[in-house]
Amino acid sequence: MTKPTGKKTASRSPAAPPEGSSLWQQFDMMRRAFVASPVLKPILWLTAGSFTVIIATAIGQIILNRWYRPFFDAIERRDLNAFFYQLMVFLVIAGVLLVFNVAQQWLNQMVRLKLREGLTLDLIGEWMRPRRAFRLANAGAIGVNPDQRMQEDAGHLADLTTSLGFGLVQSSILLISFVGVLWSLSAGFAFQIGGSSLEIPGYMVWAAILYAGSASCLSWLVGRPMIHLNGERYAREADLRFSLMHANEHIDGISLAGGEAGERRRLELDLSSVLTAMRNIFRAEINLAWVQDGYGWVTVVAPILVAAPVYFAGNISFGGLMMAVGAFNQVHTSLKWFVANVSAITDWRATLLRVAAFRRALIMADTLHDKEKRIEFVENNRASLTFDNLEVVSPSGRTRLAEPHIEIGAGQRVIISGDPRAGKTLLFRALAGLWPWGGGRVGMPADDTVAFIPRAPYFPRGRLRDALAYPRATSFPDAEIVAALSKVGLEQLAESLDREARWERELSDDDQRLLAFARLLLQRPRWVIIDEALETMDSDALKRALSIFETDLMETAVVKIGPTPRNGALFSRVIHLVKDADAPPLKPVRLGGGIAEMEMAARSAS
Repeated sequence: MTKPTGKKTASRSPAAPPEGSSLWQQFDMMRRAFVASPVLKPILWLTAGSFTVIIATAIGQIILNRWYRPFFDAIERRDLNAFFYQLMVFLVIAGVLLVFNVAQQWLNQMVRLKLREGLTLDLIGEWMRPRRAFRLANAGAIGVNPDQRMQEDAGHLADLTTSLGFGLVQSSILLISFVGVLWSLSAGFAFQIGGSSLEIPGYMVWAAILYAGSASCLSWLVGRPMIHLNGERYAREADLRFSLMHANEHIDGISLAGGEAGERRRLELDLSSVLTAMRNIFRAEINLAWVQDGYGWVTVVAPILVAAPVYFAGNISFGGLMMAVGAFNQVHTSLKWFVANVSAITDWRATLLRVAAFRRALIMADTLHDKEKRIEFVENNRASLTFDNLEVVSPSGRTRLAEPHIEIGAGQRVIISGDPRAGKTLLFRALAGLWPWGGGRVGMPADDTVAFIPRAPYFPRGRLRDALAYPRATSFPDAEIVAALSKVGLEQLAESLDREARWERELSDDDQRLLAFARLLLQRPRWVIIDEALETMDSDALKRALSIFETDLMETAVVKIGPTPRNGALFSRVIHLVKDADAPPLKPVRLGGGIAEMEMAARSAS
């Protein structure tokens, strides 16, 4: 309900450099999203705590691995006292590791929570910058489902980033820790081949690297198509979700027209697309399972086979063999982290691409049609609204005011009228600063509030008193609210001031518009610009709506865009709006600088 500009706004404003489509640039996007975030310090502290616990757990795992030797040696010697003593040692080690594991899980969950908070807050902050959400909605397919990007994708990205990130760190630390154990166990051992010997220093380490490396390469080759398949699945899920939401929002019209069968067919087609995308993913997962499960079965005996030469040569005891098997499994598990997480990595990559493409589109929304002229907004040094050579350009053509210079003084009542297809709503959006493309200058009244009344007024979900105060954060006294409701014929709502509801669903169209005029009575703006909001009101509601300007808001200037109302005595001046069909239209939106490529690569951006 405020003016779209301040003292003076240039026709174009610089935008921050957008993120690109490379993995590094997308990482940089996340970094910049968190640098100025209020959750940055808690994330750093939680991450440091988790890192400390991971190191402590690795030390505990090394101690546990060393425990294998005396325990299994006691079994081999049939030493019952040593056996029970080692069991007591095991209980202490296991208890400490249990505490570490629970602490790490809690820290990881807190990091996941803070990551989601920071990423979602960043996206909401970028989305809710003045006029940006409206422009994004008109910027092509990438602006269709912003709710899914900020709710589902951001949460999913935070979950995957946390689990994969800490999993990689833990695997790396365990790898470094147990490579030394394997190296020491196989150091100095020589293979006897015929009459000669072959010494491979630390051969168990190289065997583990070769084994896990071959599994990783083969898994990546088999699992790589899942990046595209996951992106396709998210795109199809978004389409289904949008169709369900669209049907729910228009269920009255669907039911009245008896169109349930047609809507069901559309929903079934969208569901079929989702199921097809999921089947493709399942096929890829089955192919990946052949590799992962095959290596999993071989892993049952692989450590023993690798350590067997040293054991049968008599260089280590049975306990030493079990110690080597445990160390090999730790090294192999760390090295095969990539194998075990190929599916999650491809999912994370597709989700990161969706979020990065969306955030980049948010930033670039300010520079759409950057080669087109823009309407200039200035603040007049007097109480007047002026239009100089004003024209609005859109993909359907250009619209302009018939008079080159127009001045509307305080308290005047003016109609801006034109043909049905002249672009009246587009002009309304242009005056509100939502649609900046065109030419000329708009001078807004100095230091005065301008209220904009669209065809369908907006009321936030919540209490009625808050809906009447919107967008202010403070409420009005009950007596003033009740008086305003009575003025417009909605006194029955006086008992519902503190009731929370979706008022656009509870009230009729006329009552919603009357409630918007009750809000004007409370907020008392000096200037009101109305879109075609009065045309469908019945005569009694229209009379009540206009009467407030004859009594309570006598000094308020009113600019009505659209035909003259049936009770049009309030308006004393008519300005004509002309459609210039021969003028070049606004070219279709093309997201440049990599956005289009990212959209096509992820179609998850749709």
